[in-house]
Amino acid sequence: MTPIPDFERGVEATLFAADKPMSLADLTIYVGEQGDLKVALVAIQARHAGSGIELVERGGRWHFQTPADLAYLLRPEREEPRKLTRAGMEVLAIIAYHEPVSRAEIEAIRGVQTAKGTLDVLMEAGWVRPAGRREVPGRPLIYKTTPDFLTHFGLQSRRDLPGIDDLRAAGLLDPVDEAFEQLDLESELETGSDND
Repeated sequence: MTPIPDFERGVEATLFAADKPMSLADLTIYVGEQGDLKVALVAIQARHAGSGIELVERGGRWHFQTPADLAYLLRPEREEPRKLTRAGMEVLAIIAYHEPVSRAEIEAIRGVQTAKGTLDVLMEAGWVRPAGRREVPGRPLIYKTTPDFLTHFGLQSRRDLPGIDDLRAAGLLDPVDEAFEQLDLESELETGSDND
């Protein structure tokens, strides 16, 4: 068995002991720059592939986790977070798909007012954070998702969010909304052919 280089061992130990996912910059603070950090991460990832723990990267941050196929072993020990209301899920989805987005934009998409407590719950969960202010009159606060959001939902980046076809295939789209979309499409086609 080939000995593991000290730099790689240091990276592995740092990630193992960390209480939260770490970026490359975070890791460099601990292990320095005497080795190639990306090469070390790939080697650690390969060494743990197929084992009881795996090294994953989510949103530019690295951490060890239990493989998804073994999650059932840990469920009795896991503290269940407070369930989100339907409004909370809607707001979270809007932020994830449209970020950065203001409260007024969230309300325009949802068609109803959003209680301040809904955003507070998402921020307490660590899934959403303020991302500055929109440069328009009133300078409203805008929100975006966090790396913890990606980690919790097992996404590497927001590009991994399901698309419209995935949602439709999973039966998660409201049939009424789909019917209206179809009517709008047919109306556009008829209008287009009338103008020809």
